[in-house]
Amino acid sequence: MSALSAHVLDEIKELPAKYPQPRSAVMPALDLAQEELGHLTPEAMSEVAVALQLDPGYVEGVATFYSLFHLDPVGKHRFYVCTNLSCMLRGANEIVDHVKQSIGVTQPEQVSADGLFSYEEVECLGACEFAPMMRLDHKYHYDLTPEKINNVVAQLRKTSLLPTRGEVARSAGGEIQAPKKTRAVRQKKADA
Repeated sequence: MSALSAHVLDEIKELPAKYPQPRSAVMPALDLAQEELGHLTPEAMSEVAVALQLDPGYVEGVATFYSLFHLDPVGKHRFYVCTNLSCMLRGANEIVDHVKQSIGVTQPEQVSADGLFSYEEVECLGACEFAPMMRLDHKYHYDLTPEKINNVVAQLRKTSLLPTRGEVARSAGGEIQAPKKTRAVRQKKADA
């Protein structure tokens, strides 16, 4: 059985045509795989390699090099809180403490009891003028305060019952279908 759904594999196979070098498609392909599964499994990385006609070692090397790819389960929503100098000077440590308290974890390796949240402290995300800031679900959040964190967590908990890309929905006819979302749709949502 395949780790990745057929529609994600099809979307991955279309990626090389968008780049001057087919190898350049590996990061967006791994992103699609991780988005569907929540983290990258050895099986998923192998399927990405086959779909892109790349060496499996190269794909695994990319996945293990970049910190935004996860080889172990993480929360459905992962807070990437910048703790570099600009953010630290404007309260990033307090924001990290508040994120941990709000989602009910004490360490970056932990996933909240409901499976919704995890966090990670990261180096610069390139928005120093809006410090403290974080990335969450492909979207940047700026000028963070404890109240803003509370609002984000409450909203995500409220909407957690909605199906996501990796969740399977049963149609009226009884067939199992996973909703198809393209990169352009995800980007439009992030820009909104």
